[in-house]
Amino acid sequence: MRFLGNIEAKTDAKGRAFLPAVFRKVLNVSGEESLVLRKDIFEPCLVLYPESVWNERMDTLRKRLSRWSRHDQMIYRQYVTDVEMITLDGNGRFLIPKRYLKMANIEQQIRFTGMDDCIEIWANKEDNEPFMSAEEFSKAMEETMERNENLLPDSPSQNNK
Repeated sequence: MRFLGNIEAKTDAKGRAFLPAVFRKVLNVSGEESLVLRKDIFEPCLVLYPESVWNERMDTLRKRLSRWSRHDQMIYRQYVTDVEMITLDGNGRFLIPKRYLKMANIEQQIRFTGMDDCIEIWANKEDNEPFMSAEEFSKAMEETMERNENLLPDSPSQNNK
């Protein structure tokens, strides 16, 4: 399951939004019916996880945290309790609770961003907050791909060995 692209949308007065059709299609093909909404840990945006992806993330986190550590239990508790279960209505709409709109500084204009196995929801503002400049991006990609060249299949350095 892969969500890709950037789609602009609006919320209505009640905070409802239409999940873009291209993302609904991915969910339908994957047999997903429920979504989990959470504020992103690092950025001022919301994240929609298909329930199966959310469950995998919870399992991964649980495996890394000890049930016998107060600190680990606090981390896990905060991660799993500050979520909303989301179900799309017959028209593909869902309600974004007011507290989540506030957390992400969303007024009415939003942007859905496909992030592989989840979907981010951003306040659609002019500052292009989640993105790097073209120059920063090309430099970061170059550094990342050079650093990880030996991990890639069919890389030139592997063929020369």
